[in-house]
Amino acid sequence: MNRADGPTNSSSSGDIAALAKGGRTNVFGFVLRLLARLPFLFIAGRIYGPDTVGRFALAVLVVELAALFATLGLKRGLAQALSSTDRPHAHVVWDAMMVAFVASMVASALLYLFPQVMYPNSDIVGFDRLLPLIVFAIAWSDVSLAALAYRLNVKAAVTARAVVEPWTISIAAWALSYYSTRDGLILSYVLSMAAALIASLIPFLRSYGLPHGWSPHLRPMLALARRNMPLAGADALEWGSRNVDRFILGVLFPPAVVGIYYMAQQVASLPQKLKTSFDPVLGPVITKSLAEGNKAAVARQVMQVGFWIMAAQAALALAGSIPAEGVMGIVGPQFVSGAGALSFLLVAEVLASTGAVSEAALVYVARHRNLMLSGALLTFQVLLSFALVFLMRALGYPPEWQAAGPAVALAVSVGCGSWLKSRLLSRILGYPVAEIRKPFLGAIAAGCAVGSVIMMLPPSLEWAEMIFGVPAILIAYGFVLWRWAFRPSDRALFRKAPATPSFPTEKHKV
Repeated sequence: MNRADGPTNSSSSGDIAALAKGGRTNVFGFVLRLLARLPFLFIAGRIYGPDTVGRFALAVLVVELAALFATLGLKRGLAQALSSTDRPHAHVVWDAMMVAFVASMVASALLYLFPQVMYPNSDIVGFDRLLPLIVFAIAWSDVSLAALAYRLNVKAAVTARAVVEPWTISIAAWALSYYSTRDGLILSYVLSMAAALIASLIPFLRSYGLPHGWSPHLRPMLALARRNMPLAGADALEWGSRNVDRFILGVLFPPAVVGIYYMAQQVASLPQKLKTSFDPVLGPVITKSLAEGNKAAVARQVMQVGFWIMAAQAALALAGSIPAEGVMGIVGPQFVSGAGALSFLLVAEVLASTGAVSEAALVYVARHRNLMLSGALLTFQVLLSFALVFLMRALGYPPEWQAAGPAVALAVSVGCGSWLKSRLLSRILGYPVAEIRKPFLGAIAAGCAVGSVIMMLPPSLEWAEMIFGVPAILIAYGFVLWRWAFRPSDRALFRKAPATPSFPTEKHKV
């Protein structure tokens, strides 16, 4: 097999520079999202409690799935549609917005008529039935940000997703708790999605403008939706692999157990945002290289971003899983029992990184095979989740131990998925797309060694584990990683590029 890490030309170097620039912008956005998400977790845990949080978690799960289907794969497919069209780009993106609007209305109507889907283990009261009306806002925000990503505008996504959305839900959850601890979380979620939509549409309209001379055409819209069904399926299956565990718990356990697991999931999902932070720039760069027939460049891009994400996620996994009880204790003393689930979820994020980045290319070069593989992995995950829960229940383990079963199943399934998807992509491209570096494993060992020493402190000094232990773990890990595991191309993420790559432009003036 050929190697993809040989000498690069100026074009491939420019692509890595574009990825590094987008990565720097979005890692900054990730930090902002982290700072904003922590107050929400603290407020939800301390003020609303596990029962309300668990009910909220299941409702949001269904609404976000409906919004994902409503985008019909346009989050990934729009870049390909724009790069291959002769039509004015404003007309294409507004066609996509119209498709998402119609699909959102259908999804909202179904959830309004059958609200029990959102609340399978509790009664429907207050504003519960009106929650599906926000589906359209989520879908439109996703499509507009995808259109901006085609022009390499990642700042808009950072602003909407990492600043406006999380800070709105945090502030609203606190303020609305004085109005109702029953409806406050759901209302704060609606406000945050509406605010994110506004923050997405403003730069979208500045970039693409209004579609002068445009009128919706039914046939092109249906053709666009049909072409993107494999992409929509891939998005839904990837999303499902990260959220089906919550639904399984909602079927098998009362809301309080779901709430504890949801909090662990929210803490663990913060590293996942690192991968999604690269999506806005990774998709356009990959489609550009594929249009040029440069498979080696695609392999380099996947391998580079995959290592960046895995290295960052491993750092967060070490910092969150070793003192897991202390991390969950910050949310609230009722949530400490979720420490085991948190550890497995954090490990899952590290194992999933290679497969997730490989899928960013597979959706363009082997969309149907990727879809079937994702479906098989999700089926395996669901079956393993039920098997582990019932096994631990038969052995007499307490509910909080049983609830960790889906987290273990997730870690196993995404680990298998990363190996299978990277192998498939490597075979298609003819170049390796992933590698395990021994110094990287050494960095993990260094972090674990420091963490094991920190965990020897007595329980009365648990505060020291968080204040001094977490930074010590990260310093040990980061030193070994930077000194021995990083290559010059890896350090590009921390260097300012000499020039900003231009974004793709349309062929006709709008």
